[in-house]
Amino acid sequence: MPRVALVTYDPRPRPSKDRDLPVLHTALEAAGAEADVVCWDDAGIDWASYDLAVIRSTWDYSWRAAEFTAWAQRCGKLTRLANPAAVVRWNTDKRYLGELAAAGVPTVPTRYLAPGDADAAAGLPGDHEYVVKPTSGAGARYAARYTPDRREEAAAHLARMHAEGLTAMVQPYMRSIDEGGERALQFFGGRLLHASRKRAVLAPGTAFDADKVAHPGLEVWTPTPAELAVARRALAAVPEAPELLYARVDLVDGDDGEPRVMELELVEPNLFLFLHPDSVAAVVTAILTAATTP
Repeated sequence: MPRVALVTYDPRPRPSKDRDLPVLHTALEAAGAEADVVCWDDAGIDWASYDLAVIRSTWDYSWRAAEFTAWAQRCGKLTRLANPAAVVRWNTDKRYLGELAAAGVPTVPTRYLAPGDADAAAGLPGDHEYVVKPTSGAGARYAARYTPDRREEAAAHLARMHAEGLTAMVQPYMRSIDEGGERALQFFGGRLLHASRKRAVLAPGTAFDADKVAHPGLEVWTPTPAELAVARRALAAVPEAPELLYARVDLVDGDDGEPRVMELELVEPNLFLFLHPDSVAAVVTAILTAATTP
């Protein structure tokens, strides 16, 4: 009987937002595994007692990125961690988009403005709508879209992130999202699991520090051949081509109508099993295979 840790976060005093976790936990135990739902920062967990630790909904990690990556490094030395600690470390910093672009993967154009950069606000566009967000973030945390006439607000946003030691990303607002949405292609066990589409997260005028709905208008999606090709190119470009248990590739269309990578989620992507209940069996099989393979 394999022992599997499903790794999450402690949301208290609020309830957990992970709707998939109870379903996955029940399905694993029904399949014969001993599955525990545990918090990544619980000092009392004996990680070495598990055959596999699967990062699922560690959704507070972006506020504590250094602490989280240090935990992943420790955990990975005690048991098999999925995804591996090296992947976690690489993917927690969205400067990986620059590496994907350098490898020839179609991506959303991105400029990075780090704390201490001279006159960083000068890097804000003056001729098109754009998005400012941190390189370590999830759920649209500290993200907002701006038109050129809102430059002072954008500069204040940038200054706030820099004061907190965060590097900013500046990207053109992809206008296709307003009509075609953002598509999420999910892979598990090396195969396409399913795909979903969501509507625009960032509404005009919404403050960067306001709470946002991370997945508005979520619906089932059938990926196009072009979307699948770009997603697979992105996964093939991950350094050292590691074996990934899970991955989510978020795509939007560029002005040319072709898909581009918005984000590559290899740390704690929501699987949306509540939207794709038929995928549960494939996820369970892949986890058990990973837990029992020498």
